[in-house]
Amino acid sequence: MTGDHYFSAEPSTAAHQREIGFSVGGRDYTLASAGGVFSADRLDPGTAVLLRKADLPTAATDGPLLDLGCGYGPITCVLATEAPRATVWAVDVNARARDLAAANADRTGVADRVRVVAPDEVPDEVTFAQLWSNPPIRIGKAELHEMLRRWLPRLAPDGVAWLVVARHLGGDSLHQWLVGQGWQVTRHASQKGYRVLRVTR
Repeated sequence: MTGDHYFSAEPSTAAHQREIGFSVGGRDYTLASAGGVFSADRLDPGTAVLLRKADLPTAATDGPLLDLGCGYGPITCVLATEAPRATVWAVDVNARARDLAAANADRTGVADRVRVVAPDEVPDEVTFAQLWSNPPIRIGKAELHEMLRRWLPRLAPDGVAWLVVARHLGGDSLHQWLVGQGWQVTRHASQKGYRVLRVTR
Protein backbone atom coordinates (compact mmCIF):
# COMPACT_ATOMS: atom_id res chain seq x y z
CA MET A 1 0.00 0.00 0.00
CA THR A 2 1.19 3.51 -0.72
CA GLY A 3 0.60 6.69 1.19
CA ASP A 4 -0.22 7.17 4.85
CA HIS A 5 -3.47 5.51 5.93
CA TYR A 6 -5.09 4.84 9.29
CA PHE A 7 -4.05 1.22 8.72
CA SER A 8 -0.38 2.19 8.34
CA ALA A 9 1.73 0.61 11.08
CA GLU A 10 3.70 3.81 11.71
CA PRO A 11 1.78 6.84 10.39
CA SER A 12 3.95 9.74 9.25
CA THR A 13 1.12 12.29 9.38
CA ALA A 14 1.63 14.94 12.05
CA ALA A 15 -0.16 13.91 15.23
CA HIS A 16 -1.90 17.22 16.10
CA GLN A 17 -3.71 15.74 19.09
CA ARG A 18 -7.30 16.73 19.72
CA GLU A 19 -10.24 15.65 21.92
CA ILE A 20 -13.46 13.95 20.86
CA GLY A 21 -16.56 13.82 23.03
CA PHE A 22 -19.53 11.49 22.66
CA SER A 23 -22.21 9.74 24.74
CA VAL A 24 -23.14 6.05 24.82
CA GLY A 25 -25.52 4.31 27.20
CA GLY A 26 -26.13 7.47 29.20
CA ARG A 27 -22.41 8.02 29.84
CA ASP A 28 -20.22 10.79 28.44
CA TYR A 29 -16.76 10.07 27.09
CA THR A 30 -13.96 12.48 26.19
CA LEU A 31 -11.08 10.78 24.39
CA ALA A 32 -7.83 11.92 22.83
CA SER A 33 -7.36 11.48 19.09
CA ALA A 34 -4.67 12.50 16.63
CA GLY A 35 -3.86 12.66 12.94
CA GLY A 36 -2.93 9.40 11.26
CA VAL A 37 -5.61 7.32 13.01
CA PHE A 38 -9.08 6.30 11.87
CA SER A 39 -11.71 9.06 12.07
CA ALA A 40 -9.34 11.37 13.90
CA ASP A 41 -11.73 14.33 14.10
CA ARG A 42 -14.97 12.79 15.35
CA LEU A 43 -16.59 9.58 16.47
CA ASP A 44 -16.98 7.74 13.18
CA PRO A 45 -20.67 7.60 12.15
CA GLY A 46 -20.47 3.82 11.67
CA THR A 47 -18.96 3.36 15.13
CA ALA A 48 -21.70 5.57 16.55
CA VAL A 49 -24.38 3.41 14.92
CA LEU A 50 -22.69 0.23 16.16
CA LEU A 51 -22.54 1.44 19.76
CA ARG A 52 -26.12 2.70 19.61
CA LYS A 53 -27.75 -0.30 17.91
CA ALA A 54 -25.79 -3.43 18.90
CA ASP A 55 -26.38 -5.13 22.25
CA LEU A 56 -23.73 -3.68 24.56
CA PRO A 57 -22.23 -6.02 27.14
CA THR A 58 -23.57 -5.79 30.67
CA ALA A 59 -22.25 -5.91 34.21
CA ALA A 60 -22.64 -9.71 34.02
CA THR A 61 -20.43 -10.06 30.92
CA ASP A 62 -17.04 -11.49 31.85
CA GLY A 63 -15.36 -11.68 28.44
CA PRO A 64 -12.69 -11.63 27.13
CA LEU A 65 -13.91 -9.09 24.60
CA LEU A 66 -12.15 -8.04 21.39
CA ASP A 67 -12.16 -4.62 19.74
CA LEU A 68 -10.71 -5.41 16.32
CA GLY A 69 -9.20 -2.33 14.69
CA CYS A 70 -9.55 -0.30 17.86
CA GLY A 71 -8.25 3.03 16.56
CA TYR A 72 -7.95 5.52 19.40
CA GLY A 73 -10.24 3.31 21.49
CA PRO A 74 -13.85 4.51 21.58
CA ILE A 75 -15.33 0.99 21.38
CA THR A 76 -12.73 -0.33 23.82
CA CYS A 77 -13.55 2.32 26.41
CA VAL A 78 -17.29 1.75 26.10
CA LEU A 79 -16.97 -2.05 26.36
CA ALA A 80 -14.70 -1.87 29.39
CA THR A 81 -17.00 0.63 31.08
CA GLU A 82 -20.18 -1.36 30.41
CA ALA A 83 -18.60 -4.72 31.39
CA PRO A 84 -16.51 -4.13 34.53
CA ARG A 85 -15.80 -7.87 34.94
CA ALA A 86 -14.44 -8.29 31.42
CA THR A 87 -10.97 -7.90 29.93
CA VAL A 88 -10.99 -6.04 26.62
CA TRP A 89 -8.32 -6.74 24.01
CA ALA A 90 -7.82 -3.65 21.82
CA VAL A 91 -6.08 -4.69 18.59
CA ASP A 92 -4.71 -2.39 15.89
CA VAL A 93 -1.86 -2.44 13.40
CA ASN A 94 -1.35 1.34 13.87
CA ALA A 95 1.15 2.09 16.66
CA ARG A 96 -0.14 5.64 17.18
CA ALA A 97 -3.69 4.33 17.52
CA ARG A 98 -2.52 1.82 20.13
CA ASP A 99 -0.78 4.54 22.13
CA LEU A 100 -3.95 6.64 22.08
CA ALA A 101 -6.18 3.69 22.98
CA ALA A 102 -4.00 2.89 25.98
CA ALA A 103 -4.02 6.53 27.10
CA ASN A 104 -7.80 6.73 26.65
CA ALA A 105 -8.35 3.56 28.65
CA ASP A 106 -6.33 5.18 31.43
CA ARG A 107 -8.28 8.42 31.08
CA THR A 108 -11.56 6.49 31.29
CA GLY A 109 -10.43 4.57 34.37
CA VAL A 110 -10.46 1.12 32.77
CA ALA A 111 -6.78 0.60 31.93
CA ASP A 112 -6.42 -2.28 34.40
CA ARG A 113 -8.81 -4.36 32.25
CA VAL A 114 -7.66 -3.30 28.77
CA ARG A 115 -4.87 -4.99 26.80
CA VAL A 116 -3.78 -2.82 23.87
CA VAL A 117 -1.73 -4.91 21.43
CA ALA A 118 -0.70 -5.42 17.84
CA PRO A 119 -2.49 -8.31 16.08
CA ASP A 120 0.37 -10.79 16.53
CA GLU A 121 0.55 -10.08 20.27
CA VAL A 122 -2.77 -11.76 21.14
CA PRO A 123 -1.96 -15.16 22.68
CA ASP A 124 -3.18 -18.06 20.55
CA GLU A 125 -5.15 -19.60 23.43
CA VAL A 126 -7.37 -16.55 24.00
CA THR A 127 -10.93 -16.90 22.72
CA PHE A 128 -13.50 -14.14 22.84
CA ALA A 129 -17.03 -13.95 24.18
CA GLN A 130 -17.62 -10.95 21.92
CA LEU A 131 -15.86 -9.40 18.95
CA TRP A 132 -16.63 -5.80 18.01
CA SER A 133 -15.41 -4.14 14.85
CA ASN A 134 -15.95 -1.28 12.46
CA PRO A 135 -13.71 -3.12 10.00
CA PRO A 136 -11.29 -1.27 7.70
CA ILE A 137 -13.20 -1.74 4.46
CA ARG A 138 -10.75 0.44 2.55
CA ILE A 139 -7.88 -2.03 2.94
CA GLY A 140 -9.57 -3.95 0.11
CA LYS A 141 -11.88 -6.94 -0.06
CA ALA A 142 -9.15 -9.60 -0.07
CA GLU A 143 -7.42 -8.15 2.99
CA LEU A 144 -10.75 -7.64 4.78
CA HIS A 145 -11.77 -11.25 4.16
CA GLU A 146 -8.36 -12.45 5.36
CA MET A 147 -8.73 -10.42 8.55
CA LEU A 148 -12.19 -11.84 9.29
CA ARG A 149 -11.06 -15.38 8.50
CA ARG A 150 -8.29 -14.89 11.04
CA TRP A 151 -10.33 -13.40 13.88
CA LEU A 152 -13.90 -14.71 13.70
CA PRO A 153 -12.77 -18.29 14.48
CA ARG A 154 -11.37 -16.91 17.75
CA LEU A 155 -14.94 -16.51 19.02
CA ALA A 156 -15.90 -18.82 21.86
CA PRO A 157 -18.47 -21.48 20.86
CA ASP A 158 -21.31 -19.29 22.15
CA GLY A 159 -19.60 -16.03 21.21
CA VAL A 160 -21.04 -13.22 19.13
CA ALA A 161 -19.44 -10.74 16.75
CA TRP A 162 -20.87 -7.28 16.08
CA LEU A 163 -19.78 -5.65 12.82
CA VAL A 164 -20.82 -2.37 11.23
CA VAL A 165 -20.38 -1.76 7.51
CA ALA A 166 -21.68 1.01 5.29
CA ARG A 167 -24.18 -0.29 2.76
CA HIS A 168 -22.48 1.62 -0.10
CA LEU A 169 -19.13 0.07 0.89
CA GLY A 170 -20.44 -3.46 0.59
CA GLY A 171 -22.35 -4.16 3.79
CA ASP A 172 -24.81 -6.48 2.07
CA SER A 173 -22.17 -8.34 0.06
CA LEU A 174 -20.12 -8.85 3.23
CA HIS A 175 -23.24 -10.29 4.86
CA GLN A 176 -23.57 -12.80 2.03
CA TRP A 177 -19.86 -13.64 2.09
CA LEU A 178 -20.01 -14.39 5.82
CA VAL A 179 -22.99 -16.69 5.28
CA GLY A 180 -21.03 -18.43 2.54
CA GLN A 181 -18.21 -18.96 5.04
CA GLY A 182 -20.61 -20.84 7.31
CA TRP A 183 -21.48 -18.13 9.83
CA GLN A 184 -24.95 -17.33 11.10
CA VAL A 185 -25.55 -13.68 10.22
CA THR A 186 -28.44 -11.42 11.15
CA ARG A 187 -28.86 -7.84 9.99
CA HIS A 188 -29.52 -6.59 13.48
CA ALA A 189 -30.11 -2.96 12.51
CA SER A 190 -29.80 -0.44 9.71
CA GLN A 191 -29.34 3.27 10.28
CA LYS A 192 -27.88 6.17 8.32
CA GLY A 193 -26.69 3.89 5.54
CA TYR A 194 -24.94 1.45 7.87
CA ARG A 195 -25.63 -2.23 8.50
CA VAL A 196 -25.08 -3.69 11.96
CA LEU A 197 -24.41 -7.40 11.55
CA ARG A 198 -24.67 -9.96 14.35
CA VAL A 199 -22.45 -12.95 13.58
CA THR A 200 -22.42 -16.27 15.43
CA ARG A 201 -21.39 -19.85 14.77
